Amino acid sequence: MNLNPAELIWAAMQARQHAYAPYSNYAVGAAVLTEDGEVFPGCNVENAAYPATICAERVALTAAVAHGKRRFVAIAVVTRNGGSPCGACRQVMIELGPDMVVYIADETGAYRTTTVRALLPDGFDNASLLA
Repeated sequence: MNLNPAELIWAAMQARQHAYAPYSNYAVGAAVLTEDGEVFPGCNVENAAYPATICAERVALTAAVAHGKRRFVAIAVVTRNGGSPCGACRQVMIELGPDMVVYIADETGAYRTTTVRALLPDGFDNASLLA
């Protein structure tokens, strides 16, 4: 499968427009690419009870899982300034897509490429439970 970072980033930019971020004013969009070529978007949804907030990365990944997807190739994350995924999102990414490529972009589309394992080296995963 040909991976086109620009298309995945564009999907994340579109998702970002739907963010509900009245408290931080920090809109985030994400888009995850499944092994079979489907793209699932997500945006952050804040809540006055801050722990109930959910990040764009987790929205995209859980939407894909809710549609029966289990194999992920890449995820794009778009913020105003190219901010990196939080620790909770990194943990979910290592669980669901440890080999994913991660594109971190700003609102202009400028991006850098990394991996889930680079973002969370020595991550806690299902193998950690067996040790």
